[in-house]
Amino acid sequence: MQYNAVFHVDQNDEQVFNLALNNVINLLNAIPGQEHDLIVLCNGPAVALLHWDNAVFFLERIKTVLDQGVRLQACDNALKRFEVDPAQLIDGVEIIPAGIVALIDLQKGGYAYIKP
Repeated sequence: MQYNAVFHVDQNDEQVFNLALNNVINLLNAIPGQEHDLIVLCNGPAVALLHWDNAVFFLERIKTVLDQGVRLQACDNALKRFEVDPAQLIDGVEIIPAGIVALIDLQKGGYAYIKP
């Protein structure tokens, strides 16, 4: 079985982002060796959490999930709206044009929607 899920973070709240990372890590631990496509999608004010200055607490855990194939995405619309410089994002973040469109497309494609 392949596990496909998108973890949606839209609040500039470290506890919510931490919970999303916990959810991802717990899922990965529960499905060792299983195929998966897992995405942590940040839009709205949550994109600020991906800035180097704000993500220091999460860097080790982010690297852990990225090394296991999890994708970390940031909405370009939100980056512009909340004035977050894409050049200042932590390594490994994919910038996508519109988070809301990606969420719709992923759910249409059968991805589980997880809202920590």
